[in-house]
Amino acid sequence: MLAAEPLAVVAAGVFFLCGLLMGCWKYYQIHTRSSGRAHPYVDIGHRASLLYAFAAMLLARFAEISQLPVWLERSAMLAVLIYFASAIVSYIWHGWREDTLNQFKPESGKAAVLVFMISLALVEVGGFLVLFYGVLQALMSGAGTVVGG
Repeated sequence: MLAAEPLAVVAAGVFFLCGLLMGCWKYYQIHTRSSGRAHPYVDIGHRASLLYAFAAMLLARFAEISQLPVWLERSAMLAVLIYFASAIVSYIWHGWREDTLNQFKPESGKAAVLVFMISLALVEVGGFLVLFYGVLQALMSGAGTVVGG
């Protein structure tokens, strides 16, 4: 199993590739639709994928600096990255199906969306806080460095 840092770097590459491909899809829709606009979830997925790629690289740097146990860093990283990926997949799904303009107002399954969004917030924030704590702990102990190499 990979350590937290390489997991984040690989995820960043996958997310960035998704963003680039969704950008192609987005501009195809802009070109071929009479409205001159892509479906909102194609647009959201394109932007989110690119942003998640850079967020994953930030988390990779945090994992590099952190001095926490490998299992804890990996667990926090995996949790955050899985939720980033699930968000991207949901945007692709809604963009492909063109089934909604607002995934928070589904015809059914409102409770499932609410539970997912609460868990997403808790896991993403919690996972980040674990990695950020590791960075702060390393910097305060003098073990970590922010000067890259």
